[in-house]
Amino acid sequence: MDSYVSDFINYLAVERGLAQNTLESYGRDLKQFKEYLNCRKKDIIHDSNKDIIMDYLETLQEKGRAVSTISRNLAAIKSFYQYLVRERFLEKDPAIHLESPKLEKKLPRILSISEVEQLLKQPNLQFPNGIRDKAMLELLYATGIRVTELISLNISDVNLEMGYIKCYGKGSKERIVPLGSIAAKCVQEYISKGRNKLVRTYEEPALFVNHHGNRLTRQGFWKIIKKYAHEASIVKEITPHTLRHSFATHLLENGADLRSVQEMLGHADISTTQIYTHITRNHLKEVYNKTHPRA
Repeated sequence: MDSYVSDFINYLAVERGLAQNTLESYGRDLKQFKEYLNCRKKDIIHDSNKDIIMDYLETLQEKGRAVSTISRNLAAIKSFYQYLVRERFLEKDPAIHLESPKLEKKLPRILSISEVEQLLKQPNLQFPNGIRDKAMLELLYATGIRVTELISLNISDVNLEMGYIKCYGKGSKERIVPLGSIAAKCVQEYISKGRNKLVRTYEEPALFVNHHGNRLTRQGFWKIIKKYAHEASIVKEITPHTLRHSFATHLLENGADLRSVQEMLGHADISTTQIYTHITRNHLKEVYNKTHPRA
């Protein structure tokens, strides 16, 4: 099965151009499925059937895996079997009639504008890493880009004079996102006063680097934002996407149209962006209940 999975991941990378994070996720999910089949002494080609896949998904459920995790595993398995049939390694697709479990749509947690301001005040600008952190947080809130897109930025992707950044989203799709004046000023400050003290070589293309002078990782950023959330006394649970969610919600609350927000977030489908309208409706209801004399 290893060779089939390897060929499949290569197909996703080369022919479908999926992002590295997606490829790694598919690889992990299929590895777990392979281990399950090995334990049951089943062969991927000769023993594949709907019941085995269902048993595997039920095993994940018994282990307490989230619905989103089970749904993602099934998506990986279905895509894998579709590939095997297309390449004629299998005659029939055993997963063709399986449906993903219904996901509960959870509203993303967001910060209020005052909480965002408190968070953005935390970095110590007396140190290079503080200047870097300030630039990263301001850039995230100003653009709503994903954390993966943030750490993937190169210096050449930033045009401070014109006020925009170029980033690559899911499926390596390029998009141009406008950059506010405050964020642009912080990024300029970082490039001129912070980054040159962190990099070890002028050949490093990454915009944001760690104390070793290498490109900052997602895990590295995760630690940074949790640290500042704690220092800002923010009790809400913070995730790497918290500023992205806050960016979208605050735009809509202040009158931005949904299509523009969709474009800036890089959502392929506007239905993904519409989840933020639920948040803004809840906000409007709260305002109404607090301010209307007959609410």
